[in-house]
Amino acid sequence: MIKPEYKYSDITAKILGSCFEVHKILGNGFQEVIYQRALEREMSIRGLSFAREFEMPIFYKEEQIGTRRVDFLIETVVSVELKALAKLDEIHLAQAINYLEAYNLEIGMLINFGAKILEYRRLINPKFKMS
Repeated sequence: MIKPEYKYSDITAKILGSCFEVHKILGNGFQEVIYQRALEREMSIRGLSFAREFEMPIFYKEEQIGTRRVDFLIETVVSVELKALAKLDEIHLAQAINYLEAYNLEIGMLINFGAKILEYRRLINPKFKMS
Protein backbone atom coordinates (compact mmCIF):
# COMPACT_ATOMS: atom_id res chain seq x y z
CA MET A 1 0.00 0.00 0.00
CA ILE A 2 1.39 3.37 -1.03
CA LYS A 3 1.23 6.09 1.61
CA PRO A 4 2.56 9.40 0.28
CA GLU A 5 3.51 10.52 3.80
CA TYR A 6 6.06 7.67 3.98
CA LYS A 7 9.34 8.31 2.20
CA TYR A 8 9.91 5.90 -0.69
CA SER A 9 6.44 4.44 -0.21
CA ASP A 10 6.18 3.59 -3.91
CA ILE A 11 9.37 1.51 -3.68
CA THR A 12 8.50 -0.22 -0.39
CA ALA A 13 5.03 -1.06 -1.73
CA LYS A 14 6.61 -2.86 -4.71
CA ILE A 15 9.05 -4.64 -2.39
CA LEU A 16 6.22 -5.83 -0.14
CA GLY A 17 4.13 -6.90 -3.13
CA SER A 18 7.08 -8.95 -4.34
CA CYS A 19 7.57 -10.50 -0.89
CA PHE A 20 3.89 -11.42 -0.53
CA GLU A 21 3.95 -13.07 -3.97
CA VAL A 22 7.06 -15.10 -3.10
CA HIS A 23 5.60 -16.15 0.25
CA LYS A 24 2.28 -17.06 -1.35
CA ILE A 25 4.01 -19.36 -3.84
CA LEU A 26 6.79 -20.84 -1.66
CA GLY A 27 5.29 -20.60 1.82
CA ASN A 28 7.65 -20.95 4.76
CA GLY A 29 10.32 -23.56 5.45
CA PHE A 30 13.04 -22.87 2.89
CA GLN A 31 16.52 -21.51 3.50
CA GLU A 32 17.04 -17.78 3.19
CA VAL A 33 18.96 -18.12 -0.10
CA ILE A 34 15.89 -19.65 -1.80
CA TYR A 35 13.80 -16.62 -0.84
CA GLN A 36 16.59 -14.31 -2.03
CA ARG A 37 16.59 -15.95 -5.46
CA ALA A 38 12.80 -15.91 -5.76
CA LEU A 39 12.60 -12.31 -4.57
CA GLU A 40 15.28 -11.33 -7.08
CA ARG A 41 13.08 -12.69 -9.89
CA GLU A 42 9.88 -11.14 -8.55
CA MET A 43 11.39 -7.68 -8.09
CA SER A 44 12.78 -7.82 -11.63
CA ILE A 45 9.28 -8.58 -12.91
CA ARG A 46 8.00 -5.51 -11.03
CA GLY A 47 10.67 -3.27 -12.53
CA LEU A 48 12.68 -2.57 -9.39
CA SER A 49 16.36 -1.74 -9.73
CA PHE A 50 18.47 -3.51 -7.11
CA ALA A 51 21.77 -5.04 -6.13
CA ARG A 52 21.81 -8.37 -4.32
CA GLU A 53 24.44 -9.07 -1.63
CA PHE A 54 25.61 -5.47 -2.00
CA GLU A 55 28.81 -4.83 -0.08
CA MET A 56 28.60 -1.70 2.06
CA PRO A 57 31.38 -0.09 4.10
CA ILE A 58 31.06 0.05 7.89
CA PHE A 59 32.43 3.17 9.57
CA TYR A 60 33.44 3.92 13.11
CA LYS A 61 34.12 7.59 13.90
CA GLU A 62 34.39 8.32 10.17
CA GLU A 63 36.97 5.57 9.60
CA GLN A 64 36.10 2.49 7.56
CA ILE A 65 36.60 -0.58 9.75
CA GLY A 66 35.08 -3.25 7.56
CA THR A 67 32.27 -4.17 5.22
CA ARG A 68 28.93 -5.92 5.42
CA ARG A 69 26.69 -7.22 2.66
CA VAL A 70 23.10 -6.11 2.67
CA ASP A 71 20.75 -8.74 1.19
CA PHE A 72 19.31 -6.19 -1.24
CA LEU A 73 19.87 -2.52 -1.93
CA ILE A 74 16.80 -1.33 -3.83
CA GLU A 75 16.91 1.73 -6.10
CA THR A 76 20.10 2.71 -4.18
CA VAL A 77 17.96 4.05 -1.28
CA VAL A 78 16.20 1.18 0.55
CA SER A 79 17.97 -1.73 2.23
CA VAL A 80 16.22 -5.08 2.59
CA GLU A 81 17.37 -7.65 5.14
CA LEU A 82 15.84 -11.11 4.74
CA LYS A 83 15.36 -13.78 7.35
CA ALA A 84 13.92 -17.29 7.22
CA LEU A 85 13.15 -17.86 10.89
CA ALA A 86 10.16 -19.23 12.79
CA LYS A 87 9.90 -15.86 14.55
CA LEU A 88 11.69 -12.52 14.46
CA ASP A 89 13.26 -11.37 17.72
CA GLU A 90 14.27 -7.90 18.88
CA ILE A 91 17.88 -8.73 18.05
CA HIS A 92 16.98 -9.01 14.35
CA LEU A 93 15.28 -5.63 14.43
CA ALA A 94 18.27 -4.09 16.23
CA GLN A 95 20.63 -5.64 13.67
CA ALA A 96 18.66 -4.20 10.73
CA ILE A 97 18.57 -0.74 12.31
CA ASN A 98 22.31 -0.92 13.04
CA TYR A 99 22.93 -1.67 9.36
CA LEU A 100 20.84 1.35 8.32
CA GLU A 101 22.90 3.53 10.63
CA ALA A 102 26.20 2.04 9.49
CA TYR A 103 25.26 2.46 5.80
CA ASN A 104 23.67 5.89 6.42
CA LEU A 105 20.50 4.83 4.62
CA GLU A 106 17.24 6.43 5.66
CA ILE A 107 14.78 3.60 4.98
CA GLY A 108 15.07 -0.16 5.29
CA MET A 109 12.93 -3.25 5.51
CA LEU A 110 13.24 -6.40 7.58
CA ILE A 111 11.41 -9.31 5.97
CA ASN A 112 10.92 -12.77 7.48
CA PHE A 113 9.82 -15.55 5.16
CA GLY A 114 10.17 -18.26 7.81
CA ALA A 115 6.93 -17.58 9.65
CA LYS A 116 3.62 -19.07 8.57
CA ILE A 117 2.46 -15.53 7.74
CA LEU A 118 5.02 -13.17 6.15
CA GLU A 119 6.49 -10.85 8.76
CA TYR A 120 7.81 -7.44 7.77
CA ARG A 121 8.94 -4.20 9.35
CA ARG A 122 9.53 -0.87 7.67
CA LEU A 123 12.51 0.77 9.35
CA ILE A 124 13.58 4.40 9.62
CA ASN A 125 17.12 5.40 10.50
CA PRO A 126 16.86 7.96 13.33
CA LYS A 127 20.51 8.95 12.76
CA PHE A 128 20.28 9.47 8.99
CA LYS A 129 22.49 12.31 7.71
CA MET A 130 21.80 13.93 4.35
CA SER A 131 24.94 13.89 2.18
